[in-house]
Amino acid sequence: MTQQIQPIFILPEGSERSIGRDAQRTNIAAAKAVAETVRTTLGPKGMDKMLVNSMGDVIITNDGYTILDEMDIEHPSAKMIVEIAKTQQDEVGDGTTTAVVVAGELLKNAEGLLTQDVHPTVIARGYRMAAEKAQQILEKISEPIIKTDVETLKKIATTAMTGKAAEIAREKLADLAVRAVQLTYEDSGFDLEDIKLEKKTGFGVEDSELVEGIVMDKERVHESMPRIVKNAKIALINKELEIKKTEIDANIEIKDPSQLQAFIDMEENMLKKMTEDISKSGANVLFCQKGIDDIAKHYLAKAGIFAVERVSEDNMKRLSKATGAKIANNLHDLSEKDLGFSGVVEEKKFGDENYTFVSKCKNPRAVTLLVRGGTQHVVDELERAVSDAIGDIVCAISVGKAVAGAGASEIEMTIGIRKFANSLSGREQLAVNAFADALEIIPRTLAENAGLDPIDVITELKSAHDKGQKWAGINVFTGKVMDAWKAGVIEPTKIKTQAIKSASEVTELILRIDDIISSSKRGGPQMPPGGMGGMPEY
Repeated sequence: MTQQIQPIFILPEGSERSIGRDAQRTNIAAAKAVAETVRTTLGPKGMDKMLVNSMGDVIITNDGYTILDEMDIEHPSAKMIVEIAKTQQDEVGDGTTTAVVVAGELLKNAEGLLTQDVHPTVIARGYRMAAEKAQQILEKISEPIIKTDVETLKKIATTAMTGKAAEIAREKLADLAVRAVQLTYEDSGFDLEDIKLEKKTGFGVEDSELVEGIVMDKERVHESMPRIVKNAKIALINKELEIKKTEIDANIEIKDPSQLQAFIDMEENMLKKMTEDISKSGANVLFCQKGIDDIAKHYLAKAGIFAVERVSEDNMKRLSKATGAKIANNLHDLSEKDLGFSGVVEEKKFGDENYTFVSKCKNPRAVTLLVRGGTQHVVDELERAVSDAIGDIVCAISVGKAVAGAGASEIEMTIGIRKFANSLSGREQLAVNAFADALEIIPRTLAENAGLDPIDVITELKSAHDKGQKWAGINVFTGKVMDAWKAGVIEPTKIKTQAIKSASEVTELILRIDDIISSSKRGGPQMPPGGMGGMPEY
């Protein structure tokens, strides 16, 4: 009589498990699907995506990060690809589509090697070696960039906006973006928050402007206050202009009407004293982070002071940087040396909303780029495009290096990595060559999105690079090879270095996974693998 072996269940009922090649194939398929989603948006002739959420809100964009961030992605490996886009956005501010597309192609090529029985750790090691070589090549071919090189910085900004809604006025927007960065950039450190992007529908893209100061969706607190103040002396107060309530419960006993009147008069005098302290400092404009009492508003208006209440902390910091004012916590200590300066403080009306403009500041360290467009969808996409341009300019100045776009640097890396592969022995050589092939996805995609033959384009580009033309790129409008640097298609080196670093690291991580265990969701009946059996979980 044969003894029956009782099966051992390690995982809870309803769990799913994929092992070995199945796990790798599943992960690669999910990652490739994400990359394919954004691939058609790449380049000057890339297409847009329309994203509609459950509430019916619509976003129209070809910004890779926005698309992936708005999509509700479930697969864990696909989420890892989305993380590449997030890292690229945080570190550089642009190049998210490039990073994701390269990662997808690296995984696709790795899948081919896996079917040839090349071990995943060998592929990962080869990819790591190729990524290091790519970084060295980028370092070698990069051109120096300095803060005062306005023309090159404008070309970098223009390249970032090409193919997006901002393209119709990209020259003007590029000029505004460069001026904004040059006004606020300091070698000791730069904060992107110092450039505030304020978007407003109405007029056209060409009506966008750079305000050397701050624009806020706030209005005067009293109609009797002046609507415009020239040569403004600005006080920033982080204190309410109100009578504070006691922190403990207290009762005031009043026995006759005269005591009540005296109490009211005392409160009014306290508020009057507060406004007098502001007037004595010489301020004619007041921005208060907290509330202003109605009586205080009356006295401020009587003194001819332009006042705004409940200004956000971020805007208070920007106002301080723009005007040079110090944020005061105590009205008694407020003096002329604490005040900031602005050429004009003015309330303007856009549609149904009032805005306060603090402009013509001396040496502002915070500015506002006012983006205009015909519809909300247009200004939203313009904001994303200008944000990319600003990120690229800052990145180019801080790192001090740039390369040509249009697929030129990818082809240069491909050629260099293939030469490096020839010096290797063993199976790593296959992985290094696969990495080189993967980088060709950028010029190939640029060609495909422009309706060109990718094989002809890649062949012509390689031929030009073999002749020593390191900046030979594809002109997607003519289909011909061009000198991308002379044509003004320029990108910060960090876009490429960060994209390759993130894509290769995530690819290695995904390749090393050979077992996927999905736990069951508790709370309802589970169908165990193999059909009916077992009791449902409660």
